[in-house]
Amino acid sequence: FCSFAASFCAPSSPPLGSMLAHGRVLAVAARHVGRATPLLATRAVAPSVRAVAPLAPRAFGSAAAEKVAKTLETEIKHEEEQYEQAKEIKAFLKKSDFKFVDTEGDVNIALEREVGGKVVRIEWQLTSPFNADMDTEGGEEAMDQESTDFCVTVENKSSGSGMVLYCSTQTGEDHRYVIGNIKAFSNAAEKDNVSAYNGPEFEDVDEKLQEAFDEYLAEVGLDNELCDFIDASALDKEQREYIRWLKTVKSLLSA
Repeated sequence: FCSFAASFCAPSSPPLGSMLAHGRVLAVAARHVGRATPLLATRAVAPSVRAVAPLAPRAFGSAAAEKVAKTLETEIKHEEEQYEQAKEIKAFLKKSDFKFVDTEGDVNIALEREVGGKVVRIEWQLTSPFNADMDTEGGEEAMDQESTDFCVTVENKSSGSGMVLYCSTQTGEDHRYVIGNIKAFSNAAEKDNVSAYNGPEFEDVDEKLQEAFDEYLAEVGLDNELCDFIDASALDKEQREYIRWLKTVKSLLSA
């Protein structure tokens, strides 16, 4: 409204002073525009990355990398001095009919054997010895009570049919494992199908059927001694993979 009123009330011919002043402003503005344009064009093409180029080749040779490598070397020495394979592992492998499958860098572990034309494969993974829920006073006791999940696959060599029993170890002397579910499959495709039916909750089936499955698992080799081996080897595998990880990272940073 104010600008409209000002233009409406202004005289038709502005005073000479204001015209001269207006002319000076335009001249000054023109000079600034004339100068600004080439400056902007010059800055747009100016190089600006020369200072950071030499840093790339020295990425792994820095003092920080050397510090990490030395710390890793100390940790490796400590872990190797402390490491000792559990007696349950040596005792079991010495007299077992199972073939122990253990690959470096792979978190999975397995035992395999053949029983009456069927392949029995027991699989589990490494287990961390550190439990976040463990209280400080009963730390060692709580760690001993940790369970290990494992599965027992029994597969017919000729037909490809079979079943997978999903289990966990538990503490105790009478019965060292519990069964969660039993999945049945008629072929390899059904076995690998992630959406296939995994069977009912084992504790919900008839007690006589539960007892029969326990007897069958004992026949294929699942007993308390094997459960002790599963728990011990899961912890042992984690320790060995940790030491291997330390050495791999140290080798990378020391190169």
